[in-house]
Amino acid sequence: MRLIHTSDWHLGRSFHQVGLLDAQSAYLDHLVETVRAEKVDAVLVSGDVYDRALPAPDTVELLSEAVTRLIDAGAQVVLSSGNHDSAIRLGFAASLLERAGLHIRSSLGSVGRPVLIDGVAVYPLPYLEPSVAAEPLGASERTHAGVLTAAMGRVRADHDARGLPSVVMSHAFVNGGATSDSERDITVGGVAMVHPRVFGGSSYVALGHLHGQQQISETVRYSGSPVAMSFSESGHTKGSWLVDVDTSGVRVEQVPAPVLRPLAVLRGELRDLLERPDHVTAEHSWCQVTLTDAVRPPGAMEQVRRRFPHTLSLLFDPQGAPVPVSSYAARVARRSEVEVCCDFLSHVRGGHGATDPERALLADAVEAVRLGRAGHDGEGAVTAGSATSGAAARREEGVA
Repeated sequence: MRLIHTSDWHLGRSFHQVGLLDAQSAYLDHLVETVRAEKVDAVLVSGDVYDRALPAPDTVELLSEAVTRLIDAGAQVVLSSGNHDSAIRLGFAASLLERAGLHIRSSLGSVGRPVLIDGVAVYPLPYLEPSVAAEPLGASERTHAGVLTAAMGRVRADHDARGLPSVVMSHAFVNGGATSDSERDITVGGVAMVHPRVFGGSSYVALGHLHGQQQISETVRYSGSPVAMSFSESGHTKGSWLVDVDTSGVRVEQVPAPVLRPLAVLRGELRDLLERPDHVTAEHSWCQVTLTDAVRPPGAMEQVRRRFPHTLSLLFDPQGAPVPVSSYAARVARRSEVEVCCDFLSHVRGGHGATDPERALLADAVEAVRLGRAGHDGEGAVTAGSATSGAAARREEGVA
């Protein structure tokens, strides 16, 4: 059997508030063409088909069109649910759809029941939440390792009876895998990792959950997400694995995915970033920019986007800025309310102090607050030239 191992489509995901549906659609077009060109027998999607349990209508439509086109191109499609999917919704009409070549496995009852394709047994394991799956599976412990060990017990029992090459699909965090910022934590009780030996005896293990394409062992691999979802993935090569499985063994080949817009991570002082010629490729990329100016430049995002119009994230890491050592109380002890407000404005703007109009506005605001407070506390107010009572003095000390 020739298969494509893919996962973590996260259809409907946004990247820094920019929708990824166009990029995801381009990947699915590429997948259909690869199925045709390589004469692929099966497309395996190891979880997180959708990004959320309640996907938007255009997201559902995209998946519907994609699986129809993949089946029309000659492949059977096997989907297993991930931790982002609603197992019940994804598994709707699974028995009926199986007759058309779409195999959806999202229930505990399906664990250990293979999809048989061209003499190979494919065992899709849905994401197994330990608190839900441990008892029904008879797991020895309520951990990811515990439930997957129990699930693989069912797989091996069926596999031993059939004697066919086997492929296991699983959505899990397996030891040795490198994480990125865009994966949701699935830690339970402080333990999320699963040792790869849990899957021992399988011809190939098609993993999902981690978004970087990587090899845990020769036959245990993550396909990674086909589209980047965080700037921590800027160094990833996105794609799928093209896998041939037969009685003699397994052969694996990487198939790079199309990149609609690359990622760039830039760091430095604003003037340098705007002038350096070696950043020309970043002008067409989604950019994360970290400015290291000692004083935060005014209108920084506007200036950055003049050269890098697709900047999505602007961070500040000032280098060489003075570090105050005195306490806040000591710094403001002999300063007026207006001066304290101006100092605060300078702090949040990275060293750019208040302009004359801003200082005047702050002075008016402070005076208005003082007058408003005096009117509100009229009962304790004193008239001009009278002695201040002890109670009034105590109230004033409390206000100060």
